[in-house]
Amino acid sequence: MLGFPAAIAAGYVPVKIFLDMPAEFSLGALPAWVLVDLAGYVVAGLVLLLGSLATLFRATAGAVLLGVGALLAIGALLTEPLSVGVPPARFADAMFTHGGFAMADRVGLAALAALVLVLAFLPPTFRYLRYRTSAVPVLSGQGAYSSRGW
Repeated sequence: MLGFPAAIAAGYVPVKIFLDMPAEFSLGALPAWVLVDLAGYVVAGLVLLLGSLATLFRATAGAVLLGVGALLAIGALLTEPLSVGVPPARFADAMFTHGGFAMADRVGLAALAALVLVLAFLPPTFRYLRYRTSAVPVLSGQGAYSSRGW
């Protein structure tokens, strides 16, 4: 269930950047690394969303998708300072002093991605996703049919 908020947090970053972009500015004017970073956020959000939906239907692939999405989100977070050409320490300082909601979103995404990554690959998660209830109810006791009465 933590995959849904992580997907929203990952998708917020590129949407906010696209909405704040001036009308006369185009995506083609952005450096290639910035576009790669934005694509990383978008892909991480989509993979986290697909993984969350798949785990609702108890598909084992959902846990794998959640893990991959969490890794993509962490990778996008780590490459963001490098994509704008700023040292990570200076980027973090600027983000924590002037970031506002963007800072809270990135910190929340980092925490959620780490938590989703750990929880997605725990053995109890795979046991839960593989467990299937029996389709035919097992009758026993007084009301059960016996083959001797036929």
